[in-house]
Amino acid sequence: MSGFLQRVENEIGERRLFLRGQKILVAVSGGADSMVLLQVLDSLAAKNGWKTVVAHFNHRLRGRASDEDEKLVRVTAKKMRLKFIGESADVKAFATRSKLSMEMAARKLRHEFLARAAAKEKIKTIALAHHADDQVELFFLRLFRGAGGEGLMGMRWCSSSPVDKNLMLVRPLLACSKAEILKFAREATIPFRDDVTNFSTDILRNRVRNELLPLLREKYQPQISKLVLRTMELTGAEAELAGMMAKVFKSEPPHVGCYDELHVAVQRRVLQDGLLAAGVATDFELIEQLRASTGKLISVNSSLSVSRNADGKVLLRMNPEKKFSADELPVELKGRAGRVEFGGRKFFWSVKKSAGVRGTLSQRSGTESFDADKIGGEIVLRHWRAGDRFQPIGMKSAVKLQDLFVNAKIPRAERRNLILAVAEGGEIFWVERLRIGENFKLTAETRRKLDWSQPKFAG
Repeated sequence: MSGFLQRVENEIGERRLFLRGQKILVAVSGGADSMVLLQVLDSLAAKNGWKTVVAHFNHRLRGRASDEDEKLVRVTAKKMRLKFIGESADVKAFATRSKLSMEMAARKLRHEFLARAAAKEKIKTIALAHHADDQVELFFLRLFRGAGGEGLMGMRWCSSSPVDKNLMLVRPLLACSKAEILKFAREATIPFRDDVTNFSTDILRNRVRNELLPLLREKYQPQISKLVLRTMELTGAEAELAGMMAKVFKSEPPHVGCYDELHVAVQRRVLQDGLLAAGVATDFELIEQLRASTGKLISVNSSLSVSRNADGKVLLRMNPEKKFSADELPVELKGRAGRVEFGGRKFFWSVKKSAGVRGTLSQRSGTESFDADKIGGEIVLRHWRAGDRFQPIGMKSAVKLQDLFVNAKIPRAERRNLILAVAEGGEIFWVERLRIGENFKLTAETRRKLDWSQPKFAG
């Protein structure tokens, strides 16, 4: 038995990743990582009484290359005399419909497929090929998003599926580096296919892998991967401890004032758990505002405010629905064009056919263009309100408008006078003096565009 195979077998045994005689669904993409994982588990199957089933999801993002990936996995499974379950979907179209990034859309569809395949085969465990290098890349991706200790701990050896909490995702290669996996693949003559999208600089993960990490290794710390993995281990353990202490605190009878005596890390975790349980998205600023004072209402959005009591319990308050007033104006986009006045400014709009035209703004004309079908038939013009969130073009998620105003150096006195536009679905798609909304930009799939003109910009 090779040293690599022995090492993985030891990790599986010491961590009790699989039970003897159980069925395992192996997610195989056709790349080196998953093909090695399949070979490893197949080599150890007879010894441990495992029954493996191969699952492959074709994302249809690379045309013929995606089909060749599927073919390789299907043929390999047949040679190993293993059952093959395959499925495909148009990830790009789904991403557009769902207003998700390509990566998030692919992940969602892939996990839903794996859950269906597991249910069909009555399997409770799915083996994934994530490895140590994936962990390091994930650390930086989450660091850039401002994640806390729980996020920075990275992937666990075992975790629940995002689709089915009773379905376990297991990662037997998590301690192995990419270099070790490739070396084993060459030595064992395991066929695999390279995904050319792994080298695209349009994807942040690829820039971390191919640009940032090589720079850090060459110029700053040759052992960066080892140190990051150690940091993730330490940070994760401390985050788990804070989580356990928060759970103990919430399980005990409430004692007024005890919350303020908790360590700050536990205070934050109590509030985070409370917000998540209430279905409220959390961020550092919201938790800190809640932690700082008892009973103070904090605006989450125009319809919801939250506060905490002396026991650290999160309380919700639905804000009364505001009727249309001088502060907002509904606008029906009837016909091909029109004009509207609001807040002392004039706006002109028109709806035209757009056969996949790209682009958003003509600086000379002051006209910005949006996907008309995503905006809908009625919009609302209004002024900024505390708690408003907006996702400008190019950003991965929505952020507080107040933070965008600060970054754009828009004086506080001017912010209340700026005008924004809300799509029929309730999402802000345009803010005066800022970029347009990411989810309403023109794409190759756009069939009708809304041209929005503001002849005289405020300021």
